Amino acid sequence: MGHLLSNGEKTLSRTGATQGTGMLGRIDPRARILAALVFGVTVVALSDLTALACAFAISALLLFLSRLPIRRTLKRVAMMDSFIIFMLVMLPFTMPGDPIFTLWGFPASWQGFWRAVEIGLTANAVVLALMTLVGTLEPVTLGHALHALRLPETLVHLMMFTIRYIEVLRDEYLRLRTSMRVRGFRPGTNWHTYRSFGYLLGMMLVRALERSERILDAMKCRGFQGRFILLDSFSYGRRDLGFAFCITFALLALIAVELRHVAY
Repeated sequence: MGHLLSNGEKTLSRTGATQGTGMLGRIDPRARILAALVFGVTVVALSDLTALACAFAISALLLFLSRLPIRRTLKRVAMMDSFIIFMLVMLPFTMPGDPIFTLWGFPASWQGFWRAVEIGLTANAVVLALMTLVGTLEPVTLGHALHALRLPETLVHLMMFTIRYIEVLRDEYLRLRTSMRVRGFRPGTNWHTYRSFGYLLGMMLVRALERSERILDAMKCRGFQGRFILLDSFSYGRRDLGFAFCITFALLALIAVELRHVAY
């Protein structure tokens, strides 16, 4: 029982990337994960708008190199923005400073506005980099890359099985909901509805437990002993070294821009 490390058609978030093409598709997965981690930590530590704008430009360049569908990717980024848009809109009205205008008696400040821009650039730059560097990895490849980076095996196995079977559990949930509707169930704000959803949740947990036991028995029958055997191994090359150099140079440039802002 083993896994072949290769770029398949399935990715973590169904991004639509063309696997095996593009410059990022040929970079070692471990280098991409480390680059995403270091890039995210560095960008979150920035506060200068010029440096953050440069970080977003770097993420956009990574998007171009990954050959992800630009429109679909930007829609996914916009979905993330929808979770923080209310906070960004409220910041100018809740942060004291020099007023821009007054709306219904509430003054909006320049300081709050620029802070909202700062948070928006930071979030979009980090999320876009994660989607291009990590989101285009096939789940099995990501799991083995995390294991190669010395993450605990139990955590890696949990992540891989979650990715593999979350869609199966979703299908099970949809079948149960369909059977409830066939029997005339209509949700409302009453105890019958709450009790029915409680039964639904309990049935999901029971069926998930039963499925997990069947899967474990099937894996043991095939010789599984707690570790996935690799049919291939990771190896760094010149291309990975060049990628690491470019990322390091870009991060040092961002830090230099940030320090210049602090100095002035």
